[in-house]
Amino acid sequence: MMGDVDHDFAAMMISHHRGAIEMARVEVAYGHHADLRQMAVGMILAQSAEIVELRTWLAAEAED
Repeated sequence: MMGDVDHDFAAMMISHHRGAIEMARVEVAYGHHADLRQMAVGMILAQSAEIVELRTWLAAEAED
């Protein structure tokens, strides 16, 4: 935590999304219900894209 709400939010959301992606990967690999596996695939794609956006934002902020 850096004390900057925006920076801390972005950094913490990256960590949060990583955890969600790991849980979704387990569902895709071992889950029995097709609808949940499909939802997990969508979560992996969406949250991976959000991680890229958050990292981009953090990098731009670091340059300022």
